[in-house]
Amino acid sequence: MPTLPSEMKTIVNHRVAALPPAQIRAFDDEISAIPGIVKLTLGEPDFNVPDHVKQAAVRSIEENDSHYSASRGTMALRKAISKYLQQTRQVNYDPAAELIVTVGATEAITATTFALLNPGDKVIIPTPIFSLYFPSVALTGAEPVSVNTVNDNFLLTADRLEAEVKKGGAAVKAVILNYPNNPTGRCYSKEELTALVAVIKKHHLLAIVDEIYSELIYDQPFTSLASLLPDQTILIDGLSKSHAMTGYRLGYVAAPGDVINQISKMHSFMVTAANDTAQAAALEALTNGSADPVAFRSHYQKRRYKLASALQKMGFSFAVPDGAFYLFAKVPERFGSDDFAFARRLAHEAKVGVIPGSAFGAGGEGHVRLSYAAADSSIDQAIERLTAFMEKN
Repeated sequence: MPTLPSEMKTIVNHRVAALPPAQIRAFDDEISAIPGIVKLTLGEPDFNVPDHVKQAAVRSIEENDSHYSASRGTMALRKAISKYLQQTRQVNYDPAAELIVTVGATEAITATTFALLNPGDKVIIPTPIFSLYFPSVALTGAEPVSVNTVNDNFLLTADRLEAEVKKGGAAVKAVILNYPNNPTGRCYSKEELTALVAVIKKHHLLAIVDEIYSELIYDQPFTSLASLLPDQTILIDGLSKSHAMTGYRLGYVAAPGDVINQISKMHSFMVTAANDTAQAAALEALTNGSADPVAFRSHYQKRRYKLASALQKMGFSFAVPDGAFYLFAKVPERFGSDDFAFARRLAHEAKVGVIPGSAFGAGGEGHVRLSYAAADSSIDQAIERLTAFMEKN
């Protein structure tokens, strides 16, 4: 087994070394070895990729579609994304100059932050939120500024944003929004976004918006910040959640051309291009698959109701999620505020896996995230086990 000489152990990127491992995956790995555990941990749809999308991928392979794609993605797919965004966001993005196809939304986020941020910049990030944004900002030398939204029903208000911009001064360059939100499922209304736009526009901020769950919203129309402020918005989306295509790793960025040109450089340095077969599948999903997320959303809505009703009976409290497929539940007081300890108890004693809320930043403490992207049978079994655990304790 190769072992690095002790004299060389400091030869690492110190920013990377200072970062903790990704807590969501680390905790999932920790509890996965428990025999018989039922996991409501990851945001992994249990549905299969729709057959017509799979067949498009098969055709791509059979037709030897195996060469380097254009770095920004095939023109056919970029045109399909442009058409989709015009229909859903009412913004006309030039497929040649204002769109990039990426290896999932994860790469889109990283390429965006590395292309646009400089050491000393500050980026406002309302929390709890998907934890990837923090290292993606910090590794550029910029500072992620957490804004705890727990007392504002898990939404960033215009007043809070204004206060944070004034506090941070000229160093504040951007705000990151994720809606419907992971882990809370909360989403902004058009009125709430309009109020945020006034602040973003006033202070000449970039708005980096991750809308990967936009097709999975239940009780209100979806409004994109890009629809209200396209000139200052960097829109990130993809097919992972809408079409259960997590393993295809297919996302995209849409933004004004000057911004896209810089993100495109970073994208090409990182991955060259997304693979042909995933792009062929995405093209089919966007061209002929508009009904697919509708069917998925119906199932998720039923699961949301089932899980929320059961948790309420057990004594959990939570903000009812507007979208995505997560419930972010407050740990009942009798169990204390250590969400990692509570999640470990659930894993070992109830044989149910959830994610501790602290993994999602400030405001997540004392909460746990449960994913109802799991199969119905797993959700039913988890409810049964959680009910027995709560009654016993």
